[in-house]
Amino acid sequence: MSEQPAPADNILELTDLTKRFGGLVAVDNVSLNIKRGEVFALIGPNGAGKTTLFNNVTGLFQPTSGRVVFDGRDITGSKPHQVARRGIARTFQNIRLFDYMTCLDNVRVGRHVRMKATVFDSLFKLPRERREEERVTEEAMEFLRFVGIAKHADQYARNLAYGQQRRLEIARALATDPKLLLLDEPAAGFTPQEKVELMKLVKKILGRGITVFLIEHDMKVVMGISERIVVLDHGEKIAEGSPDEVRKDVRVIEAYLGKSA
Repeated sequence: MSEQPAPADNILELTDLTKRFGGLVAVDNVSLNIKRGEVFALIGPNGAGKTTLFNNVTGLFQPTSGRVVFDGRDITGSKPHQVARRGIARTFQNIRLFDYMTCLDNVRVGRHVRMKATVFDSLFKLPRERREEERVTEEAMEFLRFVGIAKHADQYARNLAYGQQRRLEIARALATDPKLLLLDEPAAGFTPQEKVELMKLVKKILGRGITVFLIEHDMKVVMGISERIVVLDHGEKIAEGSPDEVRKDVRVIEAYLGKSA
């Protein structure tokens, strides 16, 4: 991939991004920039193209046209594992965990993207591989502590409460050492108290130097933690700005928040 002269303060730049599925335009010529160290939110009605946009950034989908530049490098069309190695991690709208693996092992899986041991090392259990596995286990425990579920390390993921599963998925994403973390509806199904705790966790993640790009339907969460917001409707960007600017935008009120908002 070629290097791009992206401004140093932008960690992600999308330029004229478009994704078509046959005759359906799911993402329509969307451009946006995300600055390092901020919480950037993407909102819009169901079916607006938000998760499709995430999938184009993370390599699950190939853009029909447009560019994705991450940390100054054009990653348009990269595979998911290549995107992860570059420093982008994500969670999913529908939780995707290894149900019959322990919480610790789920996070260890995420950490493996940063391992240096070779297949030969693993096959013959060479000292290098054993040392690295021990280190990965220690680091995985640290991520579980960071998200507040270390006491569940030896439990199967499927046995956790819903909110704890969300935290586990975030821990696994953090284990890849991302520069940019994409959260797809992280507050879905949360109680009001869990939403408050989620906002605190996002701020802790920012404290680690990680930029956060989130999709969220809960406006209290979005307005409470986001510095800038982009609004999609039918795949098109209809607004961008601070929470106050977006809250007052007539097109946003009509398309998403409701005319009584």
